[in-house]
Amino acid sequence: MSRASLSKDPREVAGMFDAVAHRYDLTNDVMSLWQVRMWRRVTRAAVAARPGTRILDLAAGTGTSAAEYAAEGADVIACDFSPGMVAEGRRRHPGIEFVEGDAMDLPFADGSFDVVTISYGLRNVQDTSTALREMARVTRPGGRLVIAEFSSPARRAFRTAYRFYLGTALPALARLVSSNTEAYDYLGESILAWPDQRALAALMQEAGWRGVGYKNLSGGIVAVHRATKPRP
Repeated sequence: MSRASLSKDPREVAGMFDAVAHRYDLTNDVMSLWQVRMWRRVTRAAVAARPGTRILDLAAGTGTSAAEYAAEGADVIACDFSPGMVAEGRRRHPGIEFVEGDAMDLPFADGSFDVVTISYGLRNVQDTSTALREMARVTRPGGRLVIAEFSSPARRAFRTAYRFYLGTALPALARLVSSNTEAYDYLGESILAWPDQRALAALMQEAGWRGVGYKNLSGGIVAVHRATKPRP
């Protein structure tokens, strides 16, 4: 299965990511012109991992971010619904617990985590609101949510240039470095169809999260959203 459609059938999306697992991190570096490393630093600061912090890293992929949280002493579970990604993550990071799981039906008890975080994966979930409610369910009262996701550049001229990049330059780069170029056609299409910063913040609020805010990175190409689960 080479790519998913924008209907985001979980089996299609998981199969697509299975196919790109081996070179996923290298491809992300190239596709983002190495900005993904800065985006990850900002996300890591928002997560604020500490010794003993219980963190759920959703759409964890090969465990790159989970390994960074673990290095800070946090108790991390890396969860992804792609068996290929989970297998690659276990191979690279044998000291981290990897779990196969769907963000819309998480295999964890209520209030299990201090922080739930998801980077560039919420866009691939079939029902965003259901996933946001599930994340709230498994977070303890007073716990936090951190979402890093592609978004919409704030300036019109930049948005136009970015759309050109997604439609023209990104597929050309994918042909050079990716094992599955069609998956990156889906990437561009899914970014263009994704809600902007304010719309995602509204969805988080509707799902029960409070104190919702966001920070634009790289002019709004990416936004890091943060929120807190209210106490009873």
